[in-house]
Amino acid sequence: MDEHDLDVLDEIQRRVLWLATRIVDAANHDRGAGDGVKVGGHQASSASLVTAMTALWFVHLDAEDRVAVKPHASPVFHGIQYLLGNLDRSYLPRLRARGGLQSYPSRTKDPDEVDFSTGSVGLGAAAPLFAAVTRRYVDAHFGARPHSRFVALIGDAELDEGNIWEAVADPATTGLGNVMWVVDFNRQSLDRVVPGVRIDQWRGQFEAAGWHVVEVKYGRRLAEAYDRPGGAALRDWIDAMPNEQYQSLFGLTGPALRKQFLDGAPEGIAALIADVADADLGPLVTDLGGHDLAALLDAYAQCDAVTDRPSVVFAYTVKGWGLPIAGNPRNHSALLTGEQVDALRAAQGLTRDTEWDRLDPASPAGIRAGQRREALSRAPRERALGVAVPQATNVRANKPISTQEVFGRVLVDLARDPQVGRYLVTTAPDVATSTNLAGFINKTGVFAPTAQRSWSEDRMLRWTESPEGQHIELGISEMNLFLLLGQLGLAWDLSGQPLLPVGTVYDPFVLRGLDAFLYGTYSGARFVVAGTPSGVTLAPEGGAHQSTITASVGLELPGVTFVEPAYAASLDWLLCDAFGHIAGADRATPTAVPAEDGAYYFRLSTRPVDQAPFEAARVRLGDAVLRRQVLAGAYRLVDAHQAYPHLAEAPTVQLAASGAVLPEVLAAAAELADEGVAAHVVDVTSLDRLYRAWQRTLRQGVRTATVPSVPGALRSAFADRVPVVTVHDAASHAMAWLGSAVAAPAVPLGVDEFGQSGSVHDLYDLHDLLPGSIVNAALAALSLR
Repeated sequence: MDEHDLDVLDEIQRRVLWLATRIVDAANHDRGAGDGVKVGGHQASSASLVTAMTALWFVHLDAEDRVAVKPHASPVFHGIQYLLGNLDRSYLPRLRARGGLQSYPSRTKDPDEVDFSTGSVGLGAAAPLFAAVTRRYVDAHFGARPHSRFVALIGDAELDEGNIWEAVADPATTGLGNVMWVVDFNRQSLDRVVPGVRIDQWRGQFEAAGWHVVEVKYGRRLAEAYDRPGGAALRDWIDAMPNEQYQSLFGLTGPALRKQFLDGAPEGIAALIADVADADLGPLVTDLGGHDLAALLDAYAQCDAVTDRPSVVFAYTVKGWGLPIAGNPRNHSALLTGEQVDALRAAQGLTRDTEWDRLDPASPAGIRAGQRREALSRAPRERALGVAVPQATNVRANKPISTQEVFGRVLVDLARDPQVGRYLVTTAPDVATSTNLAGFINKTGVFAPTAQRSWSEDRMLRWTESPEGQHIELGISEMNLFLLLGQLGLAWDLSGQPLLPVGTVYDPFVLRGLDAFLYGTYSGARFVVAGTPSGVTLAPEGGAHQSTITASVGLELPGVTFVEPAYAASLDWLLCDAFGHIAGADRATPTAVPAEDGAYYFRLSTRPVDQAPFEAARVRLGDAVLRRQVLAGAYRLVDAHQAYPHLAEAPTVQLAASGAVLPEVLAAAAELADEGVAAHVVDVTSLDRLYRAWQRTLRQGVRTATVPSVPGALRSAFADRVPVVTVHDAASHAMAWLGSAVAAPAVPLGVDEFGQSGSVHDLYDLHDLLPGSIVNAALAALSLR
């Protein structure tokens, strides 16, 4: 690239710096929120990535490339999108405002097209890595897509996050030559200038994981100085200088800067720079490669040339580059003063009337922006899979069976479906066989980029690894599980191929991956995850393996439908329904995702449950009605007045439960009948759907000042306004709201302490989940009327 082109790019990056800085300034100083809360923003953290991002969008990227932008550089991203003509001017003063630009890049909430949501540090960095894993899978199964590079722009402090290294080290992410991470190596964190420079440690960790490492440390001025006589000594001194001392140079000028630079320097360094004028010394010794456009473009090209492994570029930068707060140890959230903003505007040759203008389309910079807009334009992507998922596989269950086992059988049956099977892809963090994916793996195989020879035979599990396999095995990292599920669930957009992704994990360890679970759902990813086994029903394993709060997590996560069935047919219906929703969405742009079009969390059990009660309800209600109620979230498993006609006038209570505890609840209902109490049994298949239905009616009433109606799902399952006992192998509060929903006294039973080892009977006794305790709770609920 010649000097003219570099001059044009420099003009563009200066305008990008201005826009990013002014976007934050306008949010804080032009717009009065009136609530006393600081709006905030990150002018310094944006400035450090201006050069790297200008080089990407205005030279390096192609339309099919996908980029994750570090959270604090979102103003830079939006400034670039504005200059490219992809963002309306009205959004620029509306950073962090309702309906405006989000604080951090968001796929679902920002007005311009964002490839990867970022915000929770470390996750946005790893997401492109798993998007590349997804692309490798899609190419192998559906034919090669147009070549894409998956790029992450990350802050160096993000490398402190453990999930970064879990992702880098996972065998599933090896050999991805289309991945490039660019580390904004400004050597500052939120609180301080980082003592020492950990480049040797990080380089070693990346190289040990098989990555290609490039360092862009010095700009052209310093590189030329190093080539002169004595230049090696100058380089050695700058390399050896403590980071805190080096960073302090950015706040100094003239003789004070020279004095600080030479403090502790070896003999001879003063003489080497004696002929450098005071005014030129600062720009020389702080000339870092992360702000040298040519050096960065060369580094990107080096990464493109390495096609057998991921690459990472350490771009040495200045936090606050080009701003008067450059290098200040407390500049992370600092805001320029009005006078400083005025000076920056004037330096750009702008006025209050022209400060938001785009580049002159007839100028070289404007022409470049127009060309890049055309080069980076993308066609809309189709979210719908275009296949019909059956309403059920009609899984057979003639004896007691667990929901975990049924889950595995349904997946195998769906894998046989000629329309659906090829789109299923499963993944697990080294728990595939113990979460009942063995049947699916036996049928479809394990995915590997190249066929792997099997050195042993296993009659129960055929672990055949090849490009045709449909299971992606991960190491023991729940964060990686949810990061991969999130990217598989966005394959329709990032790889042009909708999929039906399924993950399994031990339910207590959902919490280990919770940040990545939330990240995926916030990004609008669509997938199914099964947490299994769950609860204290996993009795002998002890408290460390017994989940208690995961039901609450599933209920509360936006963009997630939480499901906890007890019976085979209901799980069959619910799982096919979930896949139907995932396959059938037809929006072509990543807008806000309704809960029914997002992720599905199935909480399952290894406890075999007798299927006869469900079959009895099936006879009583008929398949059409029962299926509709199961999908709505609850149905009456036992109608006490029909089962015990002699109790038609007796005191009545409703026992509501989910999952593995239904046998105890049914036994309690029978005991209550013997005592003259009519106990309806309600099987709550999805607390989530029930709660959302209730909340919709309440909020409609609040917003319209009308009396809320009772949603149909609650009305059919809880037809009588009588006391309620909720029973759950989970924290008792997860179901406790049902009393309010049906306007009746309620007694919630559940697991509110850590469990321990024992039998199911022992632990149910410990946590008041046995029939006797449920009977006593029902009598207590009746006394509360």
